[in-house]
Amino acid sequence: MEERYQKIVEKILRRSPKIMTILEILEKYSKENKDFKNYYLAAGCINQTILNDFHGFSLDYGIEDYDIVYYDDDVSYEKEDKIIKELEKRLIKVNVSFDIKNQKRVPIWYKEKFNEEREEYTSVENAISRWNSTITCIGVRLDQNKLIFCTPYGLEDLINMVIRPVKIDTTQELYEKKANKWKSKWNRLTIIPWNKKR
Repeated sequence: MEERYQKIVEKILRRSPKIMTILEILEKYSKENKDFKNYYLAAGCINQTILNDFHGFSLDYGIEDYDIVYYDDDVSYEKEDKIIKELEKRLIKVNVSFDIKNQKRVPIWYKEKFNEEREEYTSVENAISRWNSTITCIGVRLDQNKLIFCTPYGLEDLINMVIRPVKIDTTQELYEKKANKWKSKWNRLTIIPWNKKR
């Protein structure tokens, strides 16, 4: 079943010129940069492209930015900034906003910014598995024209347009705020209440 879901998602993603151009640029950059191997285009730009198709909207409707996540043991600000600037330069022709983050660094600046401890991420896949909701926990990358998926909770919720909380690195307040925001854009979504047992 999961393989069938991947085929549905892939077919839609391949119809998005923006998504495919970004994936091609990231693949090329990864081949040229030894510190950018473990990466994905992830989260909202992926699931919202699918939701747009299911709702009959333009594929890039409502997408505020495109998340690029990777994992590098060098947690210096300077190293991350270098990668961000290099990628933004290559991606400028796509003409969208990007959020590019080394997931190894996230718990470091998160503590500084929010004064809140966050357990260290052990890989980019581990980071993706701890995001706000199951349909957010998704990443894709391109490898020789094949889409590689990271879907720690599978794609069933996305295919069924269900928002389900992942109660690891988020709060009920943040979950509900995001879920309600998405519901206002994609009204066929079903929100699973925070306190409901799976």
